[in-house]
Formats: sequence, structure tokens, C-alpha cells
Amino acid sequence: MTKMKIISVQIPQGLLNAIDTLVKRGVYPNRSEVIREAIRELIKKELYKLETEERTTPEYILE
Repeated sequence: MTKMKIISVQIPQGLLNAIDTLVKRGVYPNRSEVIREAIRELIKKELYKLETEERTTPEYILE
């Protein structure tokens, strides 16, 4: 298993309430897993966006 690092973040009460609702309904086992999943999804989205931008057709081909 990957060694986990502990970090501290501040989030608005509304987001914490939403996280707690997901945990309470059994969607995730705990707050940490909600946050890890959100970070994984953000990283995938941002990396995909960066890779897509890098694969754009060069301007000299469009001219």
C-alpha cells in the first residue's frame, strides 16, 4: 500500500457538509476518500486538458 502523507486544508463549511453527506449515505467510507477521489478526478481532467492543448494543429498548417 502507498504510504499516505497527512496534509491540512481549509474548506468552507458547505463543502464539508456535502462531504459528510456523501459519507453518511455510504457513497464513500470517509472524508479522506472523498477528497482523494476529487483530487484524482481534477488531476485527470487537467492533465487531459494539457495533453489535448499540446496536440493541437500547429498554426502553420492551418494557414
